[in-house]
Amino acid sequence: MTGNDRTRIGVDVGGTFTDVVLLLPDDELVTAKVPSTDDQSVGVVQGIGKACEEAGIDPTDVDAFTHAMTVSVNALLEENGAKTALVTTAGFRDVLEIGRQARPDLYDVNIDKPAPLVPRRRRFEVAERTGVDGVLTKPDESEVRELAGKIRNSGAESVAVSLLHAYQHPENERRVAEVLREELDVPISVSHEVLAEFREFERTSTTVVDAYVTPAIDAYIGRLEERAGNRGVPEPRIMQANGGIASAKTVREHAVTTTMSGPAGGVVGAAETAAADDVDGLVTFDMGGTSSDVSLVRDGEVERTTNAEINGRPIKTPMVDVNTVGAGGGSIAWVDAGNALRVGPRSAGANPGPACYGRGGTEPTVTDANVVLGYIGGSSALGGELELDVDAAHEALSKLADEAGLDDALAAARGVFRVANANMARAIRAVTVERGHDPRGFGLVAFGGAGPMHAGAIAESLDMDRLVIPHACGVLSAYGLLAADEKHDSVRTLRNPLADVSLDDVESAYDDLTDEVLSDVENRDAAAVQRAADLRFVGQSFELTVPVNEAFDAETVAERFEDAHESAYGYVMDDPIELVNLRTTAVVDRESPSVSYRTAGDAEKGYREAFFDGEFHETPVFDRTGLGESDSVSGPAILEQDESTVVVPPGWSGTTNADGTLVLGREEE
Repeated sequence: MTGNDRTRIGVDVGGTFTDVVLLLPDDELVTAKVPSTDDQSVGVVQGIGKACEEAGIDPTDVDAFTHAMTVSVNALLEENGAKTALVTTAGFRDVLEIGRQARPDLYDVNIDKPAPLVPRRRRFEVAERTGVDGVLTKPDESEVRELAGKIRNSGAESVAVSLLHAYQHPENERRVAEVLREELDVPISVSHEVLAEFREFERTSTTVVDAYVTPAIDAYIGRLEERAGNRGVPEPRIMQANGGIASAKTVREHAVTTTMSGPAGGVVGAAETAAADDVDGLVTFDMGGTSSDVSLVRDGEVERTTNAEINGRPIKTPMVDVNTVGAGGGSIAWVDAGNALRVGPRSAGANPGPACYGRGGTEPTVTDANVVLGYIGGSSALGGELELDVDAAHEALSKLADEAGLDDALAAARGVFRVANANMARAIRAVTVERGHDPRGFGLVAFGGAGPMHAGAIAESLDMDRLVIPHACGVLSAYGLLAADEKHDSVRTLRNPLADVSLDDVESAYDDLTDEVLSDVENRDAAAVQRAADLRFVGQSFELTVPVNEAFDAETVAERFEDAHESAYGYVMDDPIELVNLRTTAVVDRESPSVSYRTAGDAEKGYREAFFDGEFHETPVFDRTGLGESDSVSGPAILEQDESTVVVPPGWSGTTNADGTLVLGREEE
């Protein structure tokens, strides 16, 4: 963004709604929410039009457009990506299927591993060999051209090339890819370009995922650019899984980086809120229509990982560390074979949606339970437009009560609410307790269409005593797109005992990695390059990443690694340390959004019956946009706004900050 890009728009596509945030030159924030569409680009353009209409501007007035979508992750979850072929070193075509010895469930002998994205009939071998010390056997070009014919006849729509030890010596892989690109008119993903990192299975899996989603990403961005361009909207910049944005051109060349695009935007938006609220430790809790995403922000920094997995497929590219569970507002409640009440992962989606939407849905969802409990009122209009059918919600929960042997719709709604909260609390424990963090020391930032309704009950179950509800909580993932910096990552394996590392080799590798990340930057002069290294004690099968933002010094790096190891695991070993990977990240800072919060109208809307502590209470209902700075709220209370509803439980109270953020804490007994 340049200094003149004062009108910015961010659009995040979810499973149920598409969220839009528009920042105007006078720092006014305009939000909108529209139903997601089968072709996501249609809903995106509709959302842009709605936000611009509410702001009284034309789409041609927009200076910068940032976008997060679910195209790639949907392709992986629904397994409807491209027909992909895989080219491997002779004898290694089954690496993708063999995988690792680790089992999803250690004691389940009947566990079914997910089928490989590339079936065996489309996995091809080439006679070549590269060792860790260099090329041993070069590929025969005529064999590769013959192989291209077989790939063409297989009907493949994309190709992944992953040859043995290509992360260290890519010459053979580079030549095979060159020939295939000459012979075939389909996207070719090459492992040393996608992930120049050792571990054969993970490198192959990540390269296959890139090839699998590339045609869908390329087609989608093409449609989006055309539709947005027809409205005069600038070319989109795309949120990546690493929490940074990139140009549409760059993302088309690195499609795997778009997995978890939307959740990354939400965590970035929450981190921005943390900075504004001066909170050091946050658990971010994003509950949308289909799922809930949980992550950590510590010392204002978003936690990232390179060990992610989607639908059983490892993806080793850097991404925001998000734990996802299938519990959202549209998640369907059901009774299992043991007569236990379950919630999700199946969702009613946007169409037909929950029963209360009045669009033909009949299955009970979390949103329907919230209607029965009184947290969402019959006069509420979701997204500012969608009128609710309260009778349909009661009918759906009554049917569930009959199936589960419960007394009535209220009992079923209470059960759905508690089960959904238990699922989400478990996700929070996974990123806190299971990693050595005490959740009681963190604030809980709740956002998404349904997050602020459930956050209070979840915080109580975890004994957390601070809730942070951003003003734009219903569309915070879209808001995060306005705050995200431009980021590009690169990695290279350089395995050596740390004591024997050649400083010249390290600096040379860092120079090459720096050139790689800067080649994707739109404005190289504005970029800062961050360096890091992955290390481990000899014999370990995992690494820890430490910063290396000055000349590489083995002693300093060793001290940082030992400190990181003790912090993560509580001890330090006497074994030698091994350098494994070098990493660089190019960052171009964007101007953080400065939002002017303005109240609108009267805060008091009336009262309605809502369920707390085992009974219904006459509960005050407020229009959240009517609450001004320093206005206080005490529970029980319900705060409504177009994109979300905040439920303040009894025993909680708080005030509104200057930017509209509501900060709640437990009242002292």
